[in-house]
Amino acid sequence: MSKSRREDQEHSIVRRDFLALGLGMMAATVTPSFPLGAQSPAAGPAGLGRRRLGALEVSALGLGCMSMSGTYNLPPDRQQMVALIRAAYDRGVTFFDVAEVYGPFLSEEIVGEALEPLKGRVKIATKFGFAGLENLPAPGQPMTAGRRRDSRPETIRRAVDGSLKRLRIDTIDLLYQHRADPNVPVEDVAGTVKELIAADKVRHFGLSEMSPATIRRAHAVQPVAAVQTEYSMLERVAEPEILKTCEELGIGFVPWGPTARGFLTGRFDQKSTFERYDRRSSVAAFTPEGLKANMPLLTLVREWATKKGVTPVQFALGWLLAQKPWIVPTPGTTNPRHLEENLGAVNVKLTAVELQEIRAVLSKITLVGVRTPDSALKDQ
Repeated sequence: MSKSRREDQEHSIVRRDFLALGLGMMAATVTPSFPLGAQSPAAGPAGLGRRRLGALEVSALGLGCMSMSGTYNLPPDRQQMVALIRAAYDRGVTFFDVAEVYGPFLSEEIVGEALEPLKGRVKIATKFGFAGLENLPAPGQPMTAGRRRDSRPETIRRAVDGSLKRLRIDTIDLLYQHRADPNVPVEDVAGTVKELIAADKVRHFGLSEMSPATIRRAHAVQPVAAVQTEYSMLERVAEPEILKTCEELGIGFVPWGPTARGFLTGRFDQKSTFERYDRRSSVAAFTPEGLKANMPLLTLVREWATKKGVTPVQFALGWLLAQKPWIVPTPGTTNPRHLEENLGAVNVKLTAVELQEIRAVLSKITLVGVRTPDSALKDQ
């Protein structure tokens, strides 16, 4: 058994102790609380709160569904993932993030099966932008590896029709361009999505990993509801230009990787190793050198988590929520216990003085394996 797998088991024991009071309720919800096709009861605790991505209202925390087809893990049991998604809804989550490239197609199929009984009660975001989806990436590589970027109008329309079928819905709530296509102007992409909105196949338009200039060009053709870029206490390249652009244009922001691929959970140290299929095995921040260099950040997170009486991941997600009221993290998980823990982040309260104190320490930590500041000014 690898060290990272042993750490996962040991870390789960610690998290179980911390979450013991809430797990009885979670155990009930992880089994589907309503039969497929039946009407679900109203969503669970309203304590998650609501936020707006442009004109789209969603829960303050969403659920990322990428790993449900296997990314940091081997593909989990499908019915367990269906149950997990429904448990998230029962706990107040109404925003679910997926993409056709995840699997490919598998994550959309799982989300479609899980949420079919909840039409009209949830918001689903998916993404287009790649061709060659039949070419599976090598183990440990991004799901986009080996796939050609393709945002031609006919490709977008074909992708949307496929996503609608797999998701078992009539209209996609939020449709992102997953990555920029250097051969298709973003104005043409926005124009195509505008037509799809007029045809009632899409409700809102989003962009993923785009520069401020590209965001502005797209927004001039079709209002952008949300921008998705990697953002966490470890990876802060979205500050300040991308966030500033979103605020100016009234665009919501959806951080992907809000737990820094699990680093901010505190489960890894500089001796951690990763299976070949694990995406982290090819990420610079997760090399022994990167993990060692970034430990001061984890120390900061742990110290503040202790002050607030929460777990490290709850503090890290709470910090993101405190940055702007239009930021909606979508942490992914395949573990019901981690879902419960993540949702506890909405209870983390940070004052302006505390945020300044945290920021002052963050600014003094030199991080390894993160993006360069100029990369935020380019389409990724």
